[in-house]
Amino acid sequence: MTPKISGIAIAEIIIVIIGLLTLNSALFTVNETNQVVVTQMGKPIKVLKKPGLYIKIPFIQTANKFEDRLLEYEAAPKRCVTKDKKYVFLNNYTRWKIVDPLLFMKTVRNESGANARLDDIIYSIMREEVGKYNLIDTVRSSNRKILFAEETTEEEKARREIEEIEVGREKIMKVATEKSDKMMRQYGIKVIDVRIKRADLPKANTEAVFARMKAERNRISNRYISEGEGERAKILGEMEKELAQIRSEAYRKAQEIKGKADAQATLIYAQAYQQDPEFFNFTKTLETYQETLPKKTLIVVPLNSKFFKYLAPEAIPKKASPGKP
Repeated sequence: MTPKISGIAIAEIIIVIIGLLTLNSALFTVNETNQVVVTQMGKPIKVLKKPGLYIKIPFIQTANKFEDRLLEYEAAPKRCVTKDKKYVFLNNYTRWKIVDPLLFMKTVRNESGANARLDDIIYSIMREEVGKYNLIDTVRSSNRKILFAEETTEEEKARREIEEIEVGREKIMKVATEKSDKMMRQYGIKVIDVRIKRADLPKANTEAVFARMKAERNRISNRYISEGEGERAKILGEMEKELAQIRSEAYRKAQEIKGKADAQATLIYAQAYQQDPEFFNFTKTLETYQETLPKKTLIVVPLNSKFFKYLAPEAIPKKASPGKP
């Protein structure tokens, strides 16, 4: 038979369970990453920051935990107007910390409420500080000179030179941090740092800037192309000059060789003529016939013509080869 549990045992079990729940509700811990505000019936009675195990009255007192580490809040991009009447969309972020958890709980209650206060206060301060200076101060932090390439012309350097800043982005952020911290102390919050994460121009301005950048790049590209064409023309000119010199030198040498050959040929002809003038005259006349009279040519001339004197049979010299006279 299954033993029956008596009513006393059931009551004891219930008492143990209630005791455990009560003990669990009475104990809580504070670690290194948080701080606690203990409230009793909704009213704060003490603040605990030292890590350890603590006891509270169950079901009456409540331990409200808050972060003791650095927190970060990033705002959505919002439009600001600079001193030189230029619109810029700033996306800033803030690092902050809860330094007075009791005041924090009384004023903003939680991190969502704190972010809402930070968004309103920091945006108003940023808009005020950015509006005191030109756009260049929001973008740059120093008047550091721009380094140009060696081939950059003076005209291009002057066009790309950036105007000088008054205070710079770093000092604007420092003032914004100090003012934000001063105003957020009333909520138990210490503002550690305020920074601009991104600064964008309106869409129309951005398109104009991109168009100007594109035109600048095209101008530089055209300058490089023009310089390249100039170098190309220079190289081709030098090449043509050298080629003309080579041709002139080759022609001179060819004429010298031809002149020497002609002189040598004339010398050979002269020597041959001296050995047998009549035979030399005969052979040269036959060569002239061959060069001047094409094949199948019919000519009617008297035989006593000097040009055709060797066409008569009796005009052929009896000695048919050169030899000693």
